[in-house]
Amino acid sequence: QVQLVESGGGLVQAGDYLRLSCAASGRTIRSYVIGWFRQAPGKEREFVAAISRLAESPVYADSVKGRFTVSRDNAKNMVTLEMPNLKPEDTAVYYCAASPGVSLTTAPTRYIYWGQGTQVTVSP
Repeated sequence: QVQLVESGGGLVQAGDYLRLSCAASGRTIRSYVIGWFRQAPGKEREFVAAISRLAESPVYADSVKGRFTVSRDNAKNMVTLEMPNLKPEDTAVYYCAASPGVSLTTAPTRYIYWGQGTQVTVSP
C-alpha cells in the first residue's frame, strides 16, 4: 500500500505561482510512475502530468505543457508539481496518483493509489 498526501494548494490570482507536493508513505515510490490529475467542478478528472520511475522524459497535457513542471525525489518519497503563470482555467482539485506500470500513462484507470486532493483556485 502507498499512501499519498497532496499539499500546497490555495487561492491565488492569475499569473501567480503554486508548488504542489505529493508525499508518499507506506512504500517507496521508486517502483511507481507518478501522475498528477485534476478535476474541476462538473467536469471529469483529467490528466495533467506524469513522471517515470527514474524521472525520465515527463509527459504533460497540452493545456499545461511549457508551464508546469513535474519532478520527483525518490529518496524523500516526494513528487512536486510546479505551476507558474496560473490561469483561471487551472482551477480544480489536484490529485497525485501512483501506477505500478513501467510506461508513462495518462489513463486514470492505470493508477491504483490516489491522494485526497488539494484545491487550487485561480481568480482572474
